[in-house]
Amino acid sequence: MRDRKGHGMSLARRLFLWQLAVVVVLSALLAGVSYDNTRDRMREETAARVQSISATLANDPFVAGHLAGADPSARLQPYTAKLLEEADVDFVTIMMPDGTRVTHPDPAEIGHPYLGSIEQARAGRPHVEEYAGTLGPSVRAISPVFVTAAPAPGGGDGAAPDAADPGAADPAVGRSELVGLVAVGVTSRRLDVALASDIPAIGLVAGLALGIGGIGSYAIAGYVRRATLDLGPEQLRRLFDYYDSALHSLREGLLLTDARGRLVLYNDRAAQLLGLSPVDPRHLRPVDDAGLPEPVARLIADGRPAEDEVHLAHGRILILNQHSGERGGIVTTVQDHTDLQSLAGELESMRTLADALRAQTHEHANRLHTVASLIELGRTDEALRFAVEDRQASQQLTDDVVRSLDEPYLSALLVGKAAQAHERGLQLTLTASGELPPDSLDARDLVTITGNLLDNAFDAAAESEERRVWADFAATGDELLITVADSGPGLDEELIEEFLRFGASSKIPAGPAAAHGSGAPRGVGLALVRQAVLRLGGTLQIENDGGAIFTATLPLRGRAA
Repeated sequence: MRDRKGHGMSLARRLFLWQLAVVVVLSALLAGVSYDNTRDRMREETAARVQSISATLANDPFVAGHLAGADPSARLQPYTAKLLEEADVDFVTIMMPDGTRVTHPDPAEIGHPYLGSIEQARAGRPHVEEYAGTLGPSVRAISPVFVTAAPAPGGGDGAAPDAADPGAADPAVGRSELVGLVAVGVTSRRLDVALASDIPAIGLVAGLALGIGGIGSYAIAGYVRRATLDLGPEQLRRLFDYYDSALHSLREGLLLTDARGRLVLYNDRAAQLLGLSPVDPRHLRPVDDAGLPEPVARLIADGRPAEDEVHLAHGRILILNQHSGERGGIVTTVQDHTDLQSLAGELESMRTLADALRAQTHEHANRLHTVASLIELGRTDEALRFAVEDRQASQQLTDDVVRSLDEPYLSALLVGKAAQAHERGLQLTLTASGELPPDSLDARDLVTITGNLLDNAFDAAAESEERRVWADFAATGDELLITVADSGPGLDEELIEEFLRFGASSKIPAGPAAAHGSGAPRGVGLALVRQAVLRLGGTLQIENDGGAIFTATLPLRGRAA
């Protein structure tokens, strides 16, 4: 399972690599955007600075005066050289209106034409551009230099200045004249050096983002690795298919409940046994609202451990086991023992008939020995009278039952039970009334109900002084009432309620210690009785009136309601 040869990387490792790749790409994009923003910001700041310096020099009377005078380079070249030492710029070029340089960082370039755009400046508009000149690419600003001429004679004649002429001025003041241009620039090399000084900060931010993202991805991958057992997607898919197939192919029902009391998962067998609709993992339902049978829902809601508890649900006998999970959930298994209990009921019916026949055989053997002994003694009259009385008593009991019920299995059982009661020193009173149509009840269930109720009554009456048992069979209309009473001590009221409660656990004390004298019914026999009654669609009532009274009401087949 841990060998992933041929299965590719685990899901956790794939997730880590995918996340790491995303983090690297995002960090690279972040660094690129930061670099571009810093470069654009530096160029904008440089453009504003060189434009300010250029405008300041263009308005400097010293520069304007020497441009209008003779040999401007002699005075302006030293001036710009000193300015380059103080200002953070790479060149200050002063030129004539036609673009001829009068100053330059390289004196050899003085007198040569300026390389760049001067048309806008010559038109009186300052201009900022990026251009490759003698010093290489640079960000430069060009501003025009004007001087004001003397007022024209007869000024104030009312003539308006020409707005289209940038050199025009108010005639009363004088006329502005373009005498030169000033270009101030910073080379791209200097900007790149300044930008390079910010790269470590940009790299630090990108590296920090990459580190944080990598650590987060590693932590998430570790959680996924633990949650998926370091398996790959293909393995997880196959594992889910295996488990899902195994879960739904189980002949045993399985229910999983989380720590909040919600039904999380159940298989097809559990849905079939408990009458549940298909599970929907997206809409978890509380146990109380899941539609579970009342005893099963109560067991799961209680959360208590359970081992082989018997509950009734939808006419089935279910065996429930339950234990809590490690994280607060509850695992409940459900087994259907309906068929097994049916076989146990049939076996119990056969055992009851066998016991009855054994007792009857034993009783007849005793009477035959008595008759034989009387004959050997020559007392034939007494032997004949004893045999006739025994035959008449047995025949009377058989005739009463057969005449009303006409059920051979039940008749044989009652004759045998009468012999068994006589053998145990009990007085059994049997009464029957009405008419039981043929095939109106399943003979096996009828024997199970009657035999176990009589056995239970015999055990209870054996401990009483009166030692009596009554059994009445009344076929009335469309139902048969079987009433069995005894002279025993009766049943504990709490046990009666527990027994009659639908779906009660079968963990009722059984065996000799659970006889009526101890206040508890024989659990196995009564469980079979209850199952047979429910199978026939009837009801079972238990009362106390000096002793226990069991009344089974069974509907008859083939009778109109």
